[in-house]
Amino acid sequence: MAEDGIDNFAQAKRKAARQAGLSETRDLPTNAEVEDALRIYRELYQAESHGARLILLRQKAVHAMRQFTLFNPFLTGPVLSGRAGKYSPICLQLFADNPKSVEIFLLDRGLAYQSTESRLHVGDEPRLVPVFVLDLDGTELRLSILSIDDQRRTLRGTPSGEPMQRAGLDALQALLAEHGARSAA
Repeated sequence: MAEDGIDNFAQAKRKAARQAGLSETRDLPTNAEVEDALRIYRELYQAESHGARLILLRQKAVHAMRQFTLFNPFLTGPVLSGRAGKYSPICLQLFADNPKSVEIFLLDRGLAYQSTESRLHVGDEPRLVPVFVLDLDGTELRLSILSIDDQRRTLRGTPSGEPMQRAGLDALQALLAEHGARSAA
């Protein structure tokens, strides 16, 4: 995950199992154990480069969130959690009455995008949500479009998974300010 830029835990574990010659994937570490090991690895081998990359990605996320304030954006994923690698996308959740309104917003501003879908669990309900993928100065920006009512609901990547962490613009700016204060100390 640290070297190849894989953000998906299951994919990273399968790749590691294949490289180790293991056919069974039952005895692999949990996501929390992988995340702890990733944090330790980055502290030992990528402290400066990872910290700088994370700040840059979070600053780009602030810029993107300001562009999409009309849709009450929230940052999610590896940029928020701090495990973002050099190929990690910036993942925003946008909330709209209709996904077409976001698409029209993009078209009106001449922003090139690709359309795809992502599976989320909103409350207990599995749902395919539209995702618009853009290039933000060399970084992939993934905009997941949810209904306005979903802002107050629990969102998960898997049925039994942990609730997704998410942060609004104010929380992200506070996170950046906190990091700046720690760096100055």
